[in-house]
Amino acid sequence: MPRKLFIRGELPDYQLGIAIVGTRKPTAYGRQITTELATRLTEKGAMIISGLAHGIDGIAHEAAVKAGGTGVAVLANGLDTVYPSSHRSLADRLLASGGALVSEYEPGTPPLQFRFLERNRLVTGLADKVIVTEAGLRSGTMNTVGHALEQGKDVYAVPGPITSAMSAGCNALIAQGATPIVSIDQFIQDLFPKPSKKQARLLAHTEEEQLILELLAGGIVEGEELQQKSTLDGALFAQTMTMLEIRGAIRALGANRWGL
Repeated sequence: MPRKLFIRGELPDYQLGIAIVGTRKPTAYGRQITTELATRLTEKGAMIISGLAHGIDGIAHEAAVKAGGTGVAVLANGLDTVYPSSHRSLADRLLASGGALVSEYEPGTPPLQFRFLERNRLVTGLADKVIVTEAGLRSGTMNTVGHALEQGKDVYAVPGPITSAMSAGCNALIAQGATPIVSIDQFIQDLFPKPSKKQARLLAHTEEEQLILELLAGGIVEGEELQQKSTLDGALFAQTMTMLEIRGAIRALGANRWGL
């Protein structure tokens, strides 16, 4: 455990933290999978966590911000600087969207190589689950996975071509017992099972709440579409949504999107 923890911004209140990690030199395949996973998870209300490094880390946080979410980035240096410097703008956007930068190092501490390995345990420590989207066999990502396993975290890996050196690490992790992500749709469904319309009705205290909960259970998440489909006037719709959120029956996903 770190003796101190420095935070810039505020740690968001999140129900599920997902660390997305991998190579600093992803292929087009790795970029695509990382972007889609981070986007879909953010839309479901998950918090994306990484080390803000080049490659997979940065791609995951870019996707999260574009999807209307935010994230937590763990740095291997003092919080008075952002490393890599090319991610300063991304760090600013994470902070502006309600996220945080975290470090165990005093301001002024430089990002030396051994500190990147040390910070990996904080990346996994803040997460509930860890996803490796693309990584080679000899990679700092394997160090991150080791910390995740020691901490009892679930580890998932995206399989790739056996001819690709950038998928060798993921394929090896799967061979050693990591859960493979072979379908993003199925992975999201397993992670966030939708309640049935019958279950949604049990959460409703009024007919208006029942309408909205059934629409959400049916897959409608956009606020404007929810109001339109419910046929409720603006004031009654807003009041109903507020009561559902206060009771914890629904949650805001950002950008006027809602989930159960």
